[in-house]
Amino acid sequence: MLNSELDAALGSTGPLAANVARALLDRGRELLDAGEPAAAGAHFQRVIGTADVGLSGEALLGLGDVLYRVDRDDEAVATWESVTKLPENPATYRAWRQLAGARVRAGDLPGATKAYREAERRAPADDRAEIASRLGWLAKEQGNTGAANRYFARSRGQVTLGLAMATLVVTTIVSLVAIGQPDESLFDALALFRADVVHGELYRLLTVTLLHANFLHLAFNMYALYLIGPVVEQIWGSRVFALFYVLTAIAASTTSIVFSPGPAVGASGAIFGLVGVLIAGTRVHHPVLDRRARQIVPQLGFLVIVNLVLGFSIGGIDNAAHIGGLISGLWLGLVVPPGKVPTLRSAWQHPGGEAATTSPLVIGAGILMLVAAILVGLSLAGVRL
Repeated sequence: MLNSELDAALGSTGPLAANVARALLDRGRELLDAGEPAAAGAHFQRVIGTADVGLSGEALLGLGDVLYRVDRDDEAVATWESVTKLPENPATYRAWRQLAGARVRAGDLPGATKAYREAERRAPADDRAEIASRLGWLAKEQGNTGAANRYFARSRGQVTLGLAMATLVVTTIVSLVAIGQPDESLFDALALFRADVVHGELYRLLTVTLLHANFLHLAFNMYALYLIGPVVEQIWGSRVFALFYVLTAIAASTTSIVFSPGPAVGASGAIFGLVGVLIAGTRVHHPVLDRRARQIVPQLGFLVIVNLVLGFSIGGIDNAAHIGGLISGLWLGLVVPPGKVPTLRSAWQHPGGEAATTSPLVIGAGILMLVAAILVGLSLAGVRL
């Protein structure tokens, strides 16, 4: 576009065509790089308010850079913050990075950590190692050695184990040891026997997940856990993943002893629970999913149907546990919103990325309702509580 046309657009008022706005932004950047912040600022200000949120966000980002260049730090920070309050757009990531850097320079390490975490959520793959390294430094400076080590490992491309994968490893080891025992003593100690649960051995409601009948049974369940577990942990966090796994495992075992003769072994009830969490949670709360999760989640409903049909068609499969785990997981996915990734609701209520909150009382009440349902089921099975 000719300079005369840009000068005319710069001196005009009213809406700008997208190509004109883009040309003004490009020239604004050129002027800023050439050491002419005042002229650059005029170009950026002309584009602010353009109907295209991405162009307007980029203009605000550029204006913040201009203000920072002329030592008007507070105004620059306020301008970058205004970018984060727009609906998500390509400038959002860069605005969070600029805010993070400004907060480091101001000595606000907790604020910088928060900003870098927001940037990390949106970062392209090529930038993630650098951001992880900076988060590691911030964590170390604030005395959080464990978090620092995790971030530094991530910056070097090392993958931390994660609770889901740790669960897989422990389950695999215990199952292999049990399968290899000729006297089946570990099966006798940990499997789900209805009579033993009725007589007070409630731990079996959970330890049943550590055992599998044979190598094929173990391989199928661990492959499912490998696919689904890390996705749940990524969206809800490690502690909530642990809560989901334990509650859905116990719910599945309770359903099993109420409706199936038993005995039973396997983690499939808990895995169906995680599937239920993902099905309900992704449809109700609409968390932002990465590429891996987007490949897995749409297939879950079909896989559930196939597995339940096979369970009813083939003998020896504890479909009661599958259904109990699935229903409890659906309920938990409904009442417990994701805590580790943005959602459609949080993006709508807080465009800058701040998480929209759900009352802890609502979440607690939902979890207590599931616990109450488990207690009723155990009572029906004859367990004295």
